[in-house]
Formats: sequence, C-alpha cells, structure tokens
Amino acid sequence: MARQRPKAPGQRQLRVGEELRHVLAAIFERETFRDPALIDVRLTVTEVRPSPDLRHARVYVVPLGGAKDMKSILEGLKRVKPFLRREVASRVQIKFIPDLIFSADTTFDEAEHISRLLHKPEVARDIWPGDEEGEEESKEDLGENSSETPEEK
Repeated sequence: MARQRPKAPGQRQLRVGEELRHVLAAIFERETFRDPALIDVRLTVTEVRPSPDLRHARVYVVPLGGAKDMKSILEGLKRVKPFLRREVASRVQIKFIPDLIFSADTTFDEAEHISRLLHKPEVARDIWPGDEEGEEESKEDLGENSSETPEEK
C-alpha cells in the first residue's frame, strides 16, 4: 500500500486556526491562572493547527522572555484545558470546540541553531568566499575603485 502525503490545510482550517490563535493569545494576555506551573508565566501562541475535521487543534506556545521549564508549563496547560475550552467556546462561534493539544514551539530554537552554524568560520568561508581576487573584481564591477566621478561617467 502506498503512503499518502498529508494534504495542505484547507482555507477553513487556516481561518479557524488563526481565529483560535487570536482568542487564546487574548486569554493568555488577560487571565491569571491558579495553576502553580503557570503563575507569572507569559505565553505566546505562535500557531494553531486544527485537524481536517476541526475536532482537535494543536496549539504551539513559547514562553515570552526566554526558555523556562517547558515541560511543567505544558503540564499546567493540560490541567487548565477545560477552562480554556470554555473561554474559547464563549468567544468563538463554531459548531465544535476543538480539543486543545499543547506543544512547545521549537522553530525559534532551530532558527537560532542554523544561524549559529552558518556563522561558524569553516561554514562562512564556503558560503561567502573572501578571496582577494574576487573582492577586487566585484569592487571594479561596482565602480568603487574607479577614479572617475559620477559626472564623468
């Protein structure tokens, strides 16, 4: 049996995901949670990916101001999930309120890691060759070594 590639999300999925992201961000901004893992924690909702049937939604969060203990934050969010679903239900007009599944967003960490790799000297010399002949040729092409003024050209 051949494996099927996952389909791109439909327009409705994208709209619902964006609406849920806005609502959850507003809840995290204004609410204070009594859960000990969520006290004094500010979260950013980076993305919400609803399933094709809109019954489940994966919510990607990252703590504001740096990495804290993400495992305890995710456990705290799991404990306050019923409250969050009630809040979302009161603010969004949708037939079914999706089950919220919280995950840590690691895209910022991955981007930082790739940036560090690209700026290593051994990688940088392969990406941006700094040989002297190439630099002289490029300066001549740009007219930087030319003694003519722009009016004389």
